[in-house]
Amino acid sequence: MLQIKEALQLHDFFKILFENDSVELAPEKLQEMQKSFQFLREFSKNKIIYGVNTGFGPMAQYKIDDKDQIQLQYNLIRSHSSGTGKPLEPLSVKALMLARLNTLSLGKSGVHTSVAKTMESLINNNITPLIFEHGGVGASGDLVQLAHLALVLIGEGEVFYKNERCSTAHVFKELNIEPVNIELREGLALINGTSAMTGIGIVNIIYAQRLLDWSIFCSSAINEIVQAYDDHFSEELNAAKQHKGQREIAKKMREHLKDSKLTRNRTEHLYTEAADKNTYFSEKVQEYYSLRCVPQILGPVYDTIENSGKILIEEVNSANDNPIIDFKQKQVYHGGNFHGDYVALEMDKLKLVITKLSMLAERQLNYLLNNKLNDILPPFVNLGKLGLNFGMQGSQFTAVSTTAENQTLSNPMYIHSIPNNNDNQDVVSMGTNAANITKTVIENAFEVVSVELITIVQALRYLDFRDKLSGKTREQFEILSGIIPPLKEDVVMYPVISKVKEHIKKWDAY
Repeated sequence: MLQIKEALQLHDFFKILFENDSVELAPEKLQEMQKSFQFLREFSKNKIIYGVNTGFGPMAQYKIDDKDQIQLQYNLIRSHSSGTGKPLEPLSVKALMLARLNTLSLGKSGVHTSVAKTMESLINNNITPLIFEHGGVGASGDLVQLAHLALVLIGEGEVFYKNERCSTAHVFKELNIEPVNIELREGLALINGTSAMTGIGIVNIIYAQRLLDWSIFCSSAINEIVQAYDDHFSEELNAAKQHKGQREIAKKMREHLKDSKLTRNRTEHLYTEAADKNTYFSEKVQEYYSLRCVPQILGPVYDTIENSGKILIEEVNSANDNPIIDFKQKQVYHGGNFHGDYVALEMDKLKLVITKLSMLAERQLNYLLNNKLNDILPPFVNLGKLGLNFGMQGSQFTAVSTTAENQTLSNPMYIHSIPNNNDNQDVVSMGTNAANITKTVIENAFEVVSVELITIVQALRYLDFRDKLSGKTREQFEILSGIIPPLKEDVVMYPVISKVKEHIKKWDAY
């Protein structure tokens, strides 16, 4: 059980999302929410407070009668439950709910505590509200996606439960879950924020970290396959650059390859009198960039993932509502904390570096498949009869196609603002689109790396380096060999690629 007392961290999301821990707000958090709710109820009695006794957006010029204020909140939720496209995946929805729960628990939204209790029930019972990918422009927050969450919280709409799509009312009745009490501004507080883009973004960060580790694994294993010189990932060379990411990638490669009997020391092979007498070297003096420049290429990926994670955690622990209720100062502040530019920019940066990671994987794959480049493996790492069998030839097309799609998807959403809402929302973030597209880029990158891993396993089988491999390469080779059949005779490849993708999404490389 994770009890939310302090600011949430990335590892808290991991426990809830991937280890299925349950969650509850600490009593002091519920007290803060209650104080905020009680203050706003009294404060708003003789004042004009946006979203309590006014319409929404450009309709805020209209005063709402006291008798209609509760209906106003229901109208907002129902009218904005207008999403289209594919349903968000359960992990993204669970992260979205955890992010929204945490934001509301800060006591700056003026909502009734029943909101927290009902949302806890959804999270802890693995109930996934039906929320669609399309609809959010990222300011006033993720209105459409969060409206679908709010629709479920009031006992309406649809959910996924035990792998079935069914009515919320049916599931609530079965599990004895009470809908939230709409008392004051619960409708607006639920939908007015950045929790959808942030929740999806948190899942993206976790998967991006895992993807980076697999890319480091592939890069290290290929260095063993080609028996590369080891100075390009040396501490001395990479210390000459000040970038943390580059140094960390090189360090991880050194740790991976520390017991390898295949990588070579340049001093022993080229810094000798015998080597000096040669006029031509059949073996490369320096490896291709896709092998030699891994710390410089993956370093920015490391730094971007780390920084994006920091920004998203800051957003998770921020009040991204409007207005902000400050019961301690006894004031209500109107503004734009719902604006998602911080998240949108980080998602655009993340998809850029993950696309670059997929490009690196594709180039490394091409090196292994092209016997004229590597000069050690058969064409397409074909373990069967050349001409009759095809090895990895067909799978390369998939990797190249998917990498090309990533390159197109990497155009930024951050600068794609389109005014809407009668020009009330005249500059928006498109943060939810950015997070969803980044999710697609990450999924694609897993597919490219899966094809690369299958090829690496094939290459290691052909070269039979088992006793010379580093312990880390050998360990994963044994595991992956149980998933990837020896591809001597041609087989249907899509189930193999799918199984490898499923494995590397679920398990860390290290």
